[in-house]
Amino acid sequence: RRVSERAVLNANYLRTKLAGIYTIPYDRICQHEFIISLQPERKQYGVRALDLAKRLIDYGIHPPTIYFPLIVSECLMIEPTETESKQTLDEFVEVMKKIHHEIETHPELLHDAPHNAPVSRLDEVKAVKEPVLAA
Repeated sequence: RRVSERAVLNANYLRTKLAGIYTIPYDRICQHEFIISLQPERKQYGVRALDLAKRLIDYGIHPPTIYFPLIVSECLMIEPTETESKQTLDEFVEVMKKIHHEIETHPELLHDAPHNAPVSRLDEVKAVKEPVLAA
């Protein structure tokens, strides 16, 4: 029970911290996860959920699930675990704020992300059509 309560607390903490910065389609008390939509950022700056996810890699953060649920356009599902400390949650919020500032001022940073990873953007269409299943 304590583990579940902590996961719910962490998700709601992040949801409230990111509200007003990102669009939260269902801005109400959530369980262990919540979603944000980058639909306004896509319309205004051409930045997609995939771009934000790739930019998180540059900040050392594993990206959340993107484009799910399918009923929300440009969706990111944020699901902090019960083991995250307040410090790591606050660091995530600060990175998300920085990225939103980058979206507004230098959207090309996101289009080309990640910049600091050993592998940059893959050709996703080619990967689907010609999968390499063994090295």
